[in-house]
Amino acid sequence: MIDSQNVRAYVERMASDEPAPGGGAAAALQLALGAALVGMSARYTTAPEYADDARHAAARAEELIPAALRLADADAEAFGALSAAYALPKDSDQEQSERSRAIQEATVGAARPPRDLVDVGTEVLELTRELETWVNPNVLSDVAAAAEAIRAAVATAVATIETNLASLKDPATREELSADVERAEELAAGAAQLARRIRERIRG
Repeated sequence: MIDSQNVRAYVERMASDEPAPGGGAAAALQLALGAALVGMSARYTTAPEYADDARHAAARAEELIPAALRLADADAEAFGALSAAYALPKDSDQEQSERSRAIQEATVGAARPPRDLVDVGTEVLELTRELETWVNPNVLSDVAAAAEAIRAAVATAVATIETNLASLKDPATREELSADVERAEELAAGAAQLARRIRERIRG
């Protein structure tokens, strides 16, 4: 569980030969960092006319951090279920049929955490865009960093969803996942555009 480990221990575990945590968990951690940067940037905005906006953004960002981190554990659990499905016996026709069905079900389950990450990432990006209009100029680089973290997280989720999509046979499920990929790609592009705008503003 990510909550029970410090950052170094978790990263070292990711670097080990354990199958999970992997890319999906890395995406969730990146998104949590983006939300944390949003919260910090909002708290550094002290202009009275933006006090309510800043409080709301900081509070909501604080709620989204654990939401993102939970997806790291969900991704690891889903990958474990998928690995277990692939490990099922396949000596007889019946076993092959049952194994194939289990793999398909587990693959759908493995796609759920990155799909949920896109939902959380959408809200974190909305908060980041709000900050662009009123944030303390001294923390603009942190807002840009938040946008880049969101972009990286969502782009990683796209890769994970596409990996699962390639293994699925059901046309309706494939169509749903394809729509999620398109939505995630648009979100990643939006985050990249926001980061570029902020960098241009910093450069003056």
